[in-house]
Amino acid sequence: MSGKVLVVEDDMHMRFLLKAVYETNGFTPFLARDGRIGLQEAHKHMPQVIVLDLMMPGQGGLVMYRELKADPGLREIPVIVLSAVEEESFHHSVNMLRAGGAEDLPDPDRYLEKPPDPEHLIRETRALLEQRGMRGE
Repeated sequence: MSGKVLVVEDDMHMRFLLKAVYETNGFTPFLARDGRIGLQEAHKHMPQVIVLDLMMPGQGGLVMYRELKADPGLREIPVIVLSAVEEESFHHSVNMLRAGGAEDLPDPDRYLEKPPDPEHLIRETRALLEQRGMRGE
């Protein structure tokens, strides 16, 4: 199984590591270095999965995540949050956004902490595609 994956990550080394992991496993990765570019790339390529870092300069991952889930054309794309932020801290931030008016903001489809285990990342990506009945193009 393959598919299009958008990797949104500010660290160049991590971005290219993820690109290599996805390419060697038959996926077509697209890369963005921040949330603003990530949203543009999501609209342009309509990926089947988005891998999203949280801590980025400029428009960070949490802002991008909120905008993804508010966009009718992008909200159904599964998101794997891949971050150095502990999962509990992320969920606290999401709960604060919900309290501030984003009540319908869903949890991400997967949450993985850095550094990622490449095999686990690929398994989780494939599982999301299978759950959604998606196939590679």
